Amino acid sequence: SGLYLVATPIGNLGDLSTRALEILNNCDLIACEDTRTSGKLLKHYAVKKPLVSYHEHNELHQASLLAVKIEAGSSIALISDAGTPAVSDPGFRLVRECRKRNLTVSPIPGPSAVIAALSVSGLPSDSFTYVGFLPSKSAARKRFFESINDSSRSQVVFESNHRILKFLDNFLEILGPDREICVAREITKLHENIFTG
Repeated sequence: SGLYLVATPIGNLGDLSTRALEILNNCDLIACEDTRTSGKLLKHYAVKKPLVSYHEHNELHQASLLAVKIEAGSSIALISDAGTPAVSDPGFRLVRECRKRNLTVSPIPGPSAVIAALSVSGLPSDSFTYVGFLPSKSAARKRFFESINDSSRSQVVFESNHRILKFLDNFLEILGPDREICVAREITKLHENIFTG
């Protein structure tokens, strides 16, 4: 029994690890962010396990319920729509609840948008900071850029495709035209684009 945080492909379905597939096939239940999105992955690999929805809107309630199931002897795989659960995706509360109850929590590593983007960016990767999503408001984004102006570390940031142009405008305004940046989108997918300059 236990909780398994299973990393899923960030784009290309072929990136699911053998171990991840083994866990998904052998667990009692799969908790997933969106059953429709996860259903496509599971169908591709012919995994037939019961699914339960676990997302930001029901996370508080579901964390306790799932922890009780694990205490009773169930093995539960937690997956997000893409990448590693609990990293800019739901999962933190369930992990914390399991840790409080002294239950087994195991990582099943795999694809990571953060590491994939950093590895192909051409930017220094020996020391970096993962920031996640920046605030949607321009003023808050500008404050973030001001706070990293003197940093020598690479900063990895997620941004919505709907706000990327505003993000880049704020970046240029605060950090200037000589600051190096990489923008990666659709990593591992058919229309992958990576721009560094």
